Amino acid sequence: MANTARVFIGFDSREVVAYHVFCQSILEKSSIPVEFLPIALSTLGGIFTRERNPLQSTEFSFSRFVVPYLSGYQGWSLFADCDMLMRTDIARLWQLRDERYAVMCVKHEYTPKIATKFLGQTQTKYEKKNWSSVILFNNAKCTALTPDYVNTATGLQLHQFKWLESEELIGALPPTWNWLVNEYDYNPAADLVHFTDGGPYFVEYKNDDYAEEWFATRDRVLFVEQR
Repeated sequence: MANTARVFIGFDSREVVAYHVFCQSILEKSSIPVEFLPIALSTLGGIFTRERNPLQSTEFSFSRFVVPYLSGYQGWSLFADCDMLMRTDIARLWQLRDERYAVMCVKHEYTPKIATKFLGQTQTKYEKKNWSSVILFNNAKCTALTPDYVNTATGLQLHQFKWLESEELIGALPPTWNWLVNEYDYNPAADLVHFTDGGPYFVEYKNDDYAEEWFATRDRVLFVEQR
């Protein structure tokens, strides 16, 4: 269905709650049908086979790039990290799709403020940092992302979109669609917030911007009527 948002979300075994809360935040605000597909390593046997790199901060650092393959190189698909919270109707993002581009993302221009993020992991710094944390894939224009390529390309080749023939094929999304918590100032108009340093489910980030909204969404996931 053309009006169904096909949403692939990175799944990490250390952030299970993040996946489900993010799905809830999308679903409860969406005015269009949504199809959720986790990018979980346990489901990608024979497709994604590369070994874990010590610099990977999540289990889906590289596996996100099999999304066009999993989509049959047809239609559009959204990929997003799990450590996010949707604050508006995903239909508004879906309407931004532009057939001129192979991918669309927020083109961040920033240097991370911290050297270490959640679970003591190193905060890597590179050009196009966090561009790939939210990607609208125009799948038919992403046929270079075969399983073989995704399994063998370098991290920078993947995350800097070097598999595209031209950077002109990268469309820009408004920054509100990947608003980086702590890196950017609080923005009440942020559509999709990204707890890139660490989500509120880690105690050291429980008081960060938008954390109260995240916990309220979690509570709605866990709600059981008392009888």
